[in-house]
Amino acid sequence: MEDRLNSSSRPSNLSSSSDFRSVFTEEVLPPLYLALCIVGLLLNAVASFVFCRVPSDAALVVYLKNMLLADLLMLIYFPFKLLAQLGVGGWRLHVIMCRFVAVLFYFSMYTGIMFMGLISLERYTKIVRNSQPTVFGRVSVVHFLQSPGSAFTVAVGTWGLMLLSTLPNVLLTSRDANETNARRCMDLKTELGVRWHKASSIFSVGVFWLTLVVMVTCYTSIGVHVYRSCRRVRSNSSVCRKSRRSILSLLLVFALCFVPYHLCRIPYTLSQMPWSGFSQHSRFVLFQVKEATLMLASVNVCLDPLVYFLMCRSFRHTLLQSLRRRAKPAGEARSMGTSTAVVLFNVSPQSS
Repeated sequence: MEDRLNSSSRPSNLSSSSDFRSVFTEEVLPPLYLALCIVGLLLNAVASFVFCRVPSDAALVVYLKNMLLADLLMLIYFPFKLLAQLGVGGWRLHVIMCRFVAVLFYFSMYTGIMFMGLISLERYTKIVRNSQPTVFGRVSVVHFLQSPGSAFTVAVGTWGLMLLSTLPNVLLTSRDANETNARRCMDLKTELGVRWHKASSIFSVGVFWLTLVVMVTCYTSIGVHVYRSCRRVRSNSSVCRKSRRSILSLLLVFALCFVPYHLCRIPYTLSQMPWSGFSQHSRFVLFQVKEATLMLASVNVCLDPLVYFLMCRSFRHTLLQSLRRRAKPAGEARSMGTSTAVVLFNVSPQSS
């Protein structure tokens, strides 16, 4: 979606070129994306292993599993991004990035963001409103929001909504590509494609800010509810402290990863438009800031497994149980090795 792969030059050549490469994009970002790809794959592979053993018997689990799927799709982007920045694949790889891979990245990122908002709503109804359900007909709204079947329906609707928003960016990036225009994604879009790109970008940014407001509202209410509950029982237990730390850490992770990029995205998108009045130097600066904040947003794929661990008791229990099982055979093997040594060498363990 973004013109994230402009063909490149230095700031000194801006007047004659639309090439926005720099030392930062050429030498700093590639190793960071490589590390992000490796760590993200490892952590999400572990999360996938655990979630395969966790039944989808709660709305929270359904949303977390869908969030994991969105992160796995996001991870597809990183190898392509790394190869493009290293100059592998030539201009044809840039075309693949513009038409397919980058669109998949943004589709996955905003789908994951929407699931974060849904999780905060589910937690709010579970913790704050569970004792006072609002009745809608014969079915409690709280019960509806906490039902795994309802969560599955909402999840399907979320994927469908984001697909409708982003799919035209693939279909309308259809102009003939060549070595000259391949590195500017906007040059590959039709006239309608340019307009849709702007509209979908504004929609995506709106989804983010709405999700942020929902998360802050829900988690603030949850924090107040937990605080009052602890005061009511005059408890300063580890459960209360852990609840407050979990809420604060989740909001900080979300804000630090996504807020900087979304402060930059709209100005950057506008700078790409053919009628843009931005100077070449302004466009260069916006491109560098966008690349930096996009990298920061991408770190979220490595932090989401922490969210699963903090929020989902079933995930935490299954993971720790698996680790104990793996540690137990290793301990038994060491014990057997010691016993064998005692037998073979006729040495008492206490004799040493």
